[in-house]
Amino acid sequence: MTLSELGPRICIMGPSSSGKSTLAEAIALSTGLKPIHLDQLHYLPRTDWVPRPAEEFAALHDEAISSDHWVMDGNYSRLLPQRLARATGFILLDISMLLSLFRYIRRCWFDHDRRGALEGSRDRVKWGMIRHITVATSGNRRRYRAIFASIGLPKVQIVSMKALDAFYQTNGLER
Repeated sequence: MTLSELGPRICIMGPSSSGKSTLAEAIALSTGLKPIHLDQLHYLPRTDWVPRPAEEFAALHDEAISSDHWVMDGNYSRLLPQRLARATGFILLDISMLLSLFRYIRRCWFDHDRRGALEGSRDRVKWGMIRHITVATSGNRRRYRAIFASIGLPKVQIVSMKALDAFYQTNGLER
């Protein structure tokens, strides 16, 4: 599946720290689509991951999806029906839990200017996030796979770093 087949409004979902924001930025750079990181809409800037009020997040989300050209990364299943109604393509990053955990720790320790980060905030290793990646992710992964199977849009499922590297290469994307 090529980026052109996914159209001008692409949703990217997957477990925490699977590379969604990095992929969204690479696609945006290559195609000119606007990158939208749902974490930046859901959490208040310059905080330690303090969520916005639910109504405010939903309004920001709905405003973002009203645009004609975007690549959006994040899960937030409560708002997924509206997002999928506007999307023209879907990417599921389905990499291993161990790789997600490695990526999380690496981003906290080394990637201080990472894509999709909260403005004015810095990621820190937190036990709650480690627990989320190692425990909750398996249930989320099953749910994401079921969502993927039910979607009628052009879609691609990426299940390994090798497959992700191939997707980057096939589509001329740069990290």
